[in-house]
Amino acid sequence: MHRRALLAAGLPLALPSPGFAQAASADPPRAASRVLALLAEGNRRFAEGRARHPHQQPRRQHQLAAGQQPFVITLGCADSRVAPEILFDQGLGDVFDNRVAGNIADEVVTGSIEYALEHFRPPLVVVLGHERCGAVTAAVEAVTGPAPTLGHGGVLVRHLRPAVEKVVGRPGDLVANAVRANIALQIRRLHSSPLIAGWAQTHRLHIAGAVYDLDTGNVSFM
Repeated sequence: MHRRALLAAGLPLALPSPGFAQAASADPPRAASRVLALLAEGNRRFAEGRARHPHQQPRRQHQLAAGQQPFVITLGCADSRVAPEILFDQGLGDVFDNRVAGNIADEVVTGSIEYALEHFRPPLVVVLGHERCGAVTAAVEAVTGPAPTLGHGGVLVRHLRPAVEKVVGRPGDLVANAVRANIALQIRRLHSSPLIAGWAQTHRLHIAGAVYDLDTGNVSFM
């Protein structure tokens, strides 16, 4: 994410200083703008093939045995290509990671995020979707085609259907439009939690949407 993306997100620009990633575990960043900048720099390293793989040594593992202090919560898709720690070049203890097909904020996932807020107080939640999402594609096919989705996949479709229906008929690729509409939908669902909404209203929490490009490796914040 570049400087203009940080400003578009309505956050003050505060790029990390050299060595900030290494120091984050001892003193986790408590401003959403700093966390966004840290994630943006990590993704830039990943996309350019110069990832540092921080906080992945045995010493880090032993440090975390007594407790954790993640500085960001993510809600991402379970897709094997979209692991936030890898995409943002972070490591053990940095990311409180929630992953489910279609990055859906159901009651269980929302409860998990509420738990992390109450115990670790990170300043940022990132809802991370990705292009050509299989779950969103299945929902598109269910909405636009005659064949119903069988088994538990129907549960996913039920959660994703409102996002698809919102963009049917709009110009552009339907799946790509639905991926972005779904990110916005899940952010609204998170805001329906009184606890999460309370944190956001008092400026202790920012919730950002983001899309991962499978082809370039870049994460774009919405």
